[in-house]
Amino acid sequence: MAHHPVLASGNFLVPNATFIAEFIAFLLILGIIARYILPRIQGPLRERQAIIAKQIEDSEEAKRKLAEAEQAFKSALTEAREEAAQIREHARAEAQRTVEELRAQAVEESARIVARGEEQLATQRGAIVRELRAEIGSLAVELSEKIVEQRLGDDARVSATVDAFIAGLEAHDNAQAGKQS
Repeated sequence: MAHHPVLASGNFLVPNATFIAEFIAFLLILGIIARYILPRIQGPLRERQAIIAKQIEDSEEAKRKLAEAEQAFKSALTEAREEAAQIREHARAEAQRTVEELRAQAVEESARIVARGEEQLATQRGAIVRELRAEIGSLAVELSEKIVEQRLGDDARVSATVDAFIAGLEAHDNAQAGKQS
């Protein structure tokens, strides 16, 4: 048997009857799919698209809320830092005020102690002056007695007695100054 090449009969540009029947069957199947099957497939697809769109909206809303929360956090952090700085500054001012008060109290106490010392010194000085007056009075009486006992004609004796009296006063004054110190 010999093989003969099969040549297509007819012009390929002109459709034959089989092609038309196949084309009509294709259109019928396409119509049935479009009418009955496609709506059943598109329903879940539309629901899926709606869910995806909702998720995208929710994601964008979450991003917006996150940005707002970050901004609120930053502003709260800034406010907290400012408040902490104010508290520190207030504490410094309070400490400075306390130091000034304590310093003023120390100065006042020092002045009070000095005044008390001066009062005590004045009191002691007054007591010493009273003692010295009493002693000077008694010494003057003693000196007068010695002078009267001695002869007034003897100038050298009178001068020596006065000098001795003055030396006694100076010695007594030096002794009192030593007790006071």
